[in-house]
Amino acid sequence: MKAIVLKSFGGPEAFELCDVPRPVPHASQVLVRVHATSINPLDYQVRRGDYSDLVQLPAITGHDVSGVVEDVGPGVTTFAPGDEVWYTPQIFDGPGSYAEYHVAAESIVGKKPPSLSHLEAASLTLVGGTVWEALVVRAALRVGESILVHGGAGGVGHVAIQLARAAGARVFTTVREANFEFARSLGADVTIDYTREDYVDAIMRETSGRGVDVVLDTIGGNTLSRSPDALAQLGRVVSIVDIAQPQNLVQAWSRNASYHFVFTRQNRGKLDELSALIDRDQLRPHVGAVYSLADIPLAHSRLERPNNGVQGKIAIAVDRRLIESTG
Repeated sequence: MKAIVLKSFGGPEAFELCDVPRPVPHASQVLVRVHATSINPLDYQVRRGDYSDLVQLPAITGHDVSGVVEDVGPGVTTFAPGDEVWYTPQIFDGPGSYAEYHVAAESIVGKKPPSLSHLEAASLTLVGGTVWEALVVRAALRVGESILVHGGAGGVGHVAIQLARAAGARVFTTVREANFEFARSLGADVTIDYTREDYVDAIMRETSGRGVDVVLDTIGGNTLSRSPDALAQLGRVVSIVDIAQPQNLVQAWSRNASYHFVFTRQNRGKLDELSALIDRDQLRPHVGAVYSLADIPLAHSRLERPNNGVQGKIAIAVDRRLIESTG
């Protein structure tokens, strides 16, 4: 089979398109023909060596799968060849999704929502599971609360806006003015151009000085350190990024705030919850760009570029016919 193999840590040129043996499913595993995957910040962080202690080279990376079951190992009862499935491979535990075939434990695989294309489904597994973990499990976002989603036009942000809206929250988001219409179409109530206005000032103005109940940080750095300034009393900050520098938490202390740092865990339950939202037309991943398997280095370069012009996710059509179907 064809696969994109990471031969060394570094830039996008570290990837190489190779022929590698097709995996074989063992007990309680399914073999999936990958139709689509996608690109996440985690993917380029792995590639450049941020997690070098956890990744053994050469490696097949990638963290999203949408495809069709090709074969099953002994003991598999949930799936059969021909079933359309979606899932996030176990992170830092075996080969990833940048390949024509992938083997996964039956327990982490879900049935793909019929209303989603493979490109759409592959754009949602990791970010959707991350957002569910962040907002539902960790922040416990409730009806009538308010939330600030940083980076609302991005892969995680555009899903978070929709999930928060489905939860009955009032949604604030930081995006460039060019993305205001996109963010509002997802369900954002208030859009803040962070390049023209301090987001803390905007939040305090829009909430009459109260602040928001939850902040979802998708950026880190100064954005994370200032997030408590936008919180209401008993507010929660949820971050999905590494802490690059020590944080001064005095503002969080004065607000009786709590912090949650999320590294998503794989399980079928979250996929089923996302499927239910999709069935109710409350969630739809947005594919902003599509590349082929061989062009994954180009996709990485684009995602890493600031202000890359992509709304939502960059998807990878492992099955090239998907590119043709998108025009």
